[in-house]
Amino acid sequence: MKDLTAIANLSILLVEPSDVQQKLIIKSLTQCGVTQIETATSQAQTLTMLENYQPDLVISSMYFSDGSADSLLQKIRVTPGIEHQAFMLVSTERNKTYLEQLRQSGVLAILPKPFSAEAITRALKATLDIITEEEVELEHFDVTLLRVLVVDDSRFARKHIIRVLAGMGIPAPVEAENGKQAIDHLNSQSFDLIVTDYNMPEMDGKELTETVRSSNAYSHIPILMVSSEANDTHLANIAQAGVDAICDKPFEPATVRELLFKIMS
Repeated sequence: MKDLTAIANLSILLVEPSDVQQKLIIKSLTQCGVTQIETATSQAQTLTMLENYQPDLVISSMYFSDGSADSLLQKIRVTPGIEHQAFMLVSTERNKTYLEQLRQSGVLAILPKPFSAEAITRALKATLDIITEEEVELEHFDVTLLRVLVVDDSRFARKHIIRVLAGMGIPAPVEAENGKQAIDHLNSQSFDLIVTDYNMPEMDGKELTETVRSSNAYSHIPILMVSSEANDTHLANIAQAGVDAICDKPFEPATVRELLFKIMS
């Protein structure tokens, strides 16, 4: 009941050039209890609206007359004041490389068309988890003292992870762009948790994990791997490297909270 009330209070900017699709998505949102919905039909209109209107969530289609969700999101992420805007994509796009690029930019959720009420409700709850700061309580740790190392070659992805962690009360982590940088940090200071992407240049997440686990100095540090890979064999290989938990992209607060309980308590 609490979630339903909170979802009803969400403010949403829907970016969709098609009148028909707009009406369908608005209908789905109203069925979830959402009533505060503004609309835009182009990238330029969206950016203009965001200058004066800060919604809890932007829900966007993939393509507009003057750009795409990717170009819109890139502009949002480099604009002071709106760079942390929660963003969800609704699309029929199936190109894995293109969708991965959007995930790296911190998309909260990617919903295929047509989407179910359950799928959009889950995405709305993930939005709530980010904007309502609820500190995670761990049995053996004061979460405000956790020293976290975030490793990802995408600056946007790191910022998204940091925002999620901040909402749980976890202080600003140390950042690294790849495994080699992460090892340099590990050799110079102590950490309680490593959150790492899988696909990175120089040294990827699997190689970083193997290096950490073979070290006498920091082999004990829990590792949370973030990966958009859905292949079971691939995930099994990651797990065998010695990670404590694997989290899918997008990096959702509810999932992260559950994994933190598992690996830190």
